[in-house]
Amino acid sequence: MSIYRKEYTLLSSDVDAQRRLRLSTLFTMLQEASIAHTTELGMGREKTLDQGLLWIVTLQQASIRRLPLYDETVTLTCWPGKTMHLYFPRFYRLHSGDETLVEASALWALIDSGTRKIIFPEEHGISIEGAMSGTDPAFPKAPKLPELTEESPFTVPYSYTDLNGHMNNTRYFDLAEDTMPASLRCRNIRKISAEYSSEAHAGEPVTLRFACDENAFFLSGEAEKRLFRLSLLYE
Repeated sequence: MSIYRKEYTLLSSDVDAQRRLRLSTLFTMLQEASIAHTTELGMGREKTLDQGLLWIVTLQQASIRRLPLYDETVTLTCWPGKTMHLYFPRFYRLHSGDETLVEASALWALIDSGTRKIIFPEEHGISIEGAMSGTDPAFPKAPKLPELTEESPFTVPYSYTDLNGHMNNTRYFDLAEDTMPASLRCRNIRKISAEYSSEAHAGEPVTLRFACDENAFFLSGEAEKRLFRLSLLYE
């Protein structure tokens, strides 16, 4: 089984006011590792982006022992699970020396850039060999949210969009931290679950619904239909 590895030394732009790795930066690292490894495996942009096919994330999950700090050097490993018909599982670990900091997983798919519908990868010659090792991080599951009692309007800024033409999944974590109480942002996060159901585009008005308690923050977004759901659990 092919494993991708990359080393990072955290820059000032990678961390927040507590000098800890930003959640959005963490998930950007996972995203870019997935793209780079897919390219190494021969399924890069020539087979996908240049053919009108776009990679999207549908589910993500992360268990966090601690977030690395400014100027800390970490190593990210990434590998594919066994393809599930339309979906491509991926697994990740973030290490600092011998210490495991984060274990994460994601479910990826490909959509047609014109129809925005999920495609059958084998019809386009897309194949990624993967396997279950038995020691993989937990498979991602849709977050379970309580009743969301608070509501707020949000308009997707152009700066939040990516090359797929929609709000990038990593930006939902910035949005969550901007929306939650300041007291939670200072806490140590332990688990994240995310589900992305539909696309949000620049200038689109979104209704945010959220709720929190002393140990958790829950957020969802809706336009004409549900866009996303997040669950962030703290120590």
